[in-house]
Amino acid sequence: MKDKEITEKLKELREIIYKELERYIVGYREIIDLLMTAIISEGHTLIIGVPGLAKTLLIKSIAKLFSLNFNRIQFTPDLMPIDITGSDILEEDIATGKKRFRFVKGPIFANIILADEINRASPKTQSALLEAMQEKKITFGGKEYRLERPFIVFATQNPIEQQGTYPLPEAQLDRFMLSIELDYPSYEDELIIARKQPIEDLEPDLPSIIKREELNFIQTYAKQLPVAEHILKFAVKIIRETRPKTTSLSIVKEFVLWGASPRASQHLIQAVKSFSLWKGEMTPSIEDLIYLIPYTISHRIVLNFKAEAENVTKIDILNEIIKETKIVLK
Repeated sequence: MKDKEITEKLKELREIIYKELERYIVGYREIIDLLMTAIISEGHTLIIGVPGLAKTLLIKSIAKLFSLNFNRIQFTPDLMPIDITGSDILEEDIATGKKRFRFVKGPIFANIILADEINRASPKTQSALLEAMQEKKITFGGKEYRLERPFIVFATQNPIEQQGTYPLPEAQLDRFMLSIELDYPSYEDELIIARKQPIEDLEPDLPSIIKREELNFIQTYAKQLPVAEHILKFAVKIIRETRPKTTSLSIVKEFVLWGASPRASQHLIQAVKSFSLWKGEMTPSIEDLIYLIPYTISHRIVLNFKAEAENVTKIDILNEIIKETKIVLK
């Protein structure tokens, strides 16, 4: 396919997805764009929001539209790694009477995983998901089992309840390409929601609008999009300015304990490629890159106690970095 055909196809696809999802979900166009960026990039995403914001319905609906297998895993303190990965069971052959072990796959074997309230599971269980996210495989009984591509984890966190939770370690947070915070809907949107059928009663009746092979093509195409050298330099400069040891900014030196890793540079560049392609553009722009910075970098920054005491947020720091970096590069 030619570039123009691809962009036209994606513009058409985008409007169909908006139309289909808005039959069930109200006011989430910006969130849909970010989730589609994650799917095209095959990047894992952390979604932070209170219960009742239709997170499960949204992810499940997108999986249906893309003909992808979907599994939801409810994370709890007693959830074990084998509850995610699967395990061996002992079975007997009726004909011969011989016994053997057979591996039964767990819910991790799907294209899209919704890891609901991921921070409620123990670190041991979280680490089982971590291997799958990074390696696209799980190991059990000394054997490796590959996960079918695409494989994307959407993990949710409830920002209100912290009792009985296990904060995600920085190494695991770094595996997420995007971190998205969901807010309450506007008054107008909530009026529309109030007139609709309750979320728990909904089973979205959605068509499959794209084949898996077509999605694979789009994902591969996005990875190959060229990025201008000045955009690459801008992205790397932004990442390096988040680190107290390599920054020249006093706000970072004063309030940041740890900055973003080199993986953040890769994720930011891949995200801007996918985001631009999703909008029907073949050339990633500085504006798109700046828009995605809070979603790709904020969860990778660790603030110190002084920042908390003085109410300095990660967004405050990123805004200052963006402003100063733009001045330097002019």
